[in-house]
Amino acid sequence: MKKITLSIFIICTGVMASAQQKFQLPKYTTFKLPNGLTVNLMEQKEVPLISVALSVPAASIHDGEQAGLSELTAASLVSGSKNFTKDQIQEKLDFAGANLNAYSRQEFTRVYARFSAKTQDVVFSLLKDVVINPTFEANEFEKLKTRQKASLEVAKQSPFAVINYYWNAMMYANHVYSKPSSGLISTVNAVTAADAKKFHEKFYRPNGSVLAIVGDFNTAEMKSKITALFGEWKKANGTIANPAAEPVKMPETANVLLVNKADARETTFYIGAKGIAKNNADRVAIDVVNTVLGDRFTSWLNDELRVNSGLTYGAGSRFDANKYAGTFKITSFTATKTTFQTIDKALEVMDRLQKGIDDTTLLSARNYVVGLFPTEYETSGQLAALLNDMFIYGYDAAYINDFEKNVSLVTPVKAKEIISRYFSKNKLQFLLIGKADEIREGAKKYGTVIEKEIKEDSYEVKGKKAF
Repeated sequence: MKKITLSIFIICTGVMASAQQKFQLPKYTTFKLPNGLTVNLMEQKEVPLISVALSVPAASIHDGEQAGLSELTAASLVSGSKNFTKDQIQEKLDFAGANLNAYSRQEFTRVYARFSAKTQDVVFSLLKDVVINPTFEANEFEKLKTRQKASLEVAKQSPFAVINYYWNAMMYANHVYSKPSSGLISTVNAVTAADAKKFHEKFYRPNGSVLAIVGDFNTAEMKSKITALFGEWKKANGTIANPAAEPVKMPETANVLLVNKADARETTFYIGAKGIAKNNADRVAIDVVNTVLGDRFTSWLNDELRVNSGLTYGAGSRFDANKYAGTFKITSFTATKTTFQTIDKALEVMDRLQKGIDDTTLLSARNYVVGLFPTEYETSGQLAALLNDMFIYGYDAAYINDFEKNVSLVTPVKAKEIISRYFSKNKLQFLLIGKADEIREGAKKYGTVIEKEIKEDSYEVKGKKAF
C-alpha cells in the first residue's frame, strides 16, 4: 500500500512539475488605433466574464506642487460624465452586476472593469464616457476631498499606513518618486474641480495609453467594437515629458530618519538601499534570492526575528521597482525596548546572506517561486493588468514564457553574484517610526540621525540632526 501511495505521489508531483514548466502567456492580439491608443485583446472563454484595464499617463509624477491631484482626478471619473450622472452610473453597474473604478499610481492611472459578457455593451458605454467625458461636478469633488483628507488624517495614526511615504522621501530626495501619491492634507485641500479638469484634459489622452481586454469574446468582433467606441477619442497634440526620467540620486552615506510618534509602544522600521528598475535583466534571479532572505514565511528574516527570537510577529524584505529606479528594504516592527536588538538581528541575517546560499535552500526557493508564479496571472483581471504593465514598463512576453527557465539558472554561484550586486550592506539607510525619546540615542550607531514629527503635514526629510 505504501508503495502504491508513493508511486501516486511521484506521478502527481511529476504532473504538477510538467504543468508548471508549460506555463506560458496566453496568446493575444495587439493593434493600435489611429489616435494612438494601443489595444490588447486576449480571449479567455473558461467563464463568461470580461475584464478591462485601461492605463493612461495621468500619473502622480505629474502632480507637481498639487500632490494628490492625480488620485482625486481618477476617483472623480465615476462621479458623473457627459451622458450619465453619478446615480445613473451606479444604477447601470448594479443592474449589470459589474464594477468600474479607477486609481492612480506614481507612473499611471488605471481604469478597470469586470462584468458579464452579456452586459458588455452597457459597461463599455459607461467606460468610454467616464474616461473621455467626466464632468468633475464641484459638489461631488468636494465630497471626495473631504474623504481623502479624513483618510490622510487617520493614516498618520498608523506607522504602517505612512512609512512608505517617508521612505520614498528619504530615498528619492528631490526626485518626483519622493512625492506622496495620496497628497497631503494641505495640498488636497487646495485642489479644485477645475484643477482636476485641466489635469484630465492634459494627461487623459489615447496616444501613450494602453487598453487590455481579457475574457469571453470574439477577437474580430471586439476589435470592431473598440475601434468604433474609442476611435472617437481625440488624439492629443505633442508628447508628455516624463519627469521620472530625470537621474535619481540616492543617499551616499548611512542615515537614520527617526519619525517621532510620542504615543508609540513599538518601533516600525525599514532598512534598505538602492534597488532596481522594473525591467532589470536580473529581476528573476533577484526574486529567488529575496525569497530566501525575506519574501516567504520560512525566510531567513522571519525565522530569525520571529520564530527563533520572538522579537516580532513578522519580518520580510522586498524590492519596490519603478520604471527608472527602485529601492530595496527590510521591513519589521517590534516593542520599543527591543528596537535595536531586532534591527541588529536583521543586520546579522544580511551578514549571513553575504556568505551565499546553499544548494538545498536555493532549490526550495526556486520551487517556491516557480510554484507561486502562475497564481499571479490566473484571472482575467490579473492578465489585463499584466498586459498594461508590459506596455508601461517595456518588457515583453519573454518575461513570462522564460520565467521557469530563468529561475532554474539561479545556481549558488549566480546567487552569490546577485547578492554582491543587489544586496550589499554598503550605504544602508534606516527609517524608524516610534517613540523618539526612547530610541534616539541608540539610533545614532547606524548613521546620521534626522528627526521628524509624524503629526507634520509633510514627509520631506528636512528635520533637525540629533547629535
